[in-house]
Amino acid sequence: MDRSKRSIQFDADSAVTRRRFGAIAGSAFAALAIGGAGDGTESQGPPGADGRIGARPRPGISTSISGTRTLDIGEPRDATIQIPANASGAPLPLLLLLHGAGGSGANLLRRLGGAAGDAGIAVLAPDSRRSSWDAIGGEFGPDVTFVNRALERVFETVAIDPSRVTVGGFSDGATYAVSLGLINGDLFSRVLAFSPGFVVDGPLQGRPRFFISHGTADPILPIDRCSRVIVARLRKRGYEVTFREFEGGHEVPAAIAREGMKWAG
Repeated sequence: MDRSKRSIQFDADSAVTRRRFGAIAGSAFAALAIGGAGDGTESQGPPGADGRIGARPRPGISTSISGTRTLDIGEPRDATIQIPANASGAPLPLLLLLHGAGGSGANLLRRLGGAAGDAGIAVLAPDSRRSSWDAIGGEFGPDVTFVNRALERVFETVAIDPSRVTVGGFSDGATYAVSLGLINGDLFSRVLAFSPGFVVDGPLQGRPRFFISHGTADPILPIDRCSRVIVARLRKRGYEVTFREFEGGHEVPAAIAREGMKWAG
């Protein structure tokens, strides 16, 4: 088969998302309509409850790791880092890559890591604490705390360009990426979302750019109820959005993956 025509499929995500989508998508779409700008105050709830990430790239760091490895900061679900083979020692762009429901960071990285490596991007792919990301069920919490911890570890060991930090993902991971990107736009300058479902509400920070893709025949997260709604509301709020619709289902065509990674780099 021609590799350029392959699509990346994620079957584990499908059944979970289909069951949950109808129950929560309608109210969650209201987030972009009612969300306000952040006032800089800290949440009074448990750690991670406000969706805010405190980790930041550090100056003066030399990249001390190479290849692909786990961070060894969680058991049994951990986080995986991939450093591009062509890394020169200069600060790298970083993609925080979030898997779909029922998946793992390592599995998603195996599917998309080649496109990221070709684009010269370092990728951090954490695992959600449970089968999917916490805010998909209504509120942020332990997953934000774990993502923050994983980012801190990367920022301690990898030279990262603070102007080129992206959050991205597929399906539930794309929903989480869009939501975290809006809340943490002062960290993430770009958001890469393959087939997102909706937006989880939170205080808006910064002004990230968006790359969103979605299949016109997606049976899991229908494009008319998902990305087309999200894109319209982002643009109405003044966000810059690159939107790629493609003929296909709940998947990431190889060409879309390459374009997205190049855009993120």
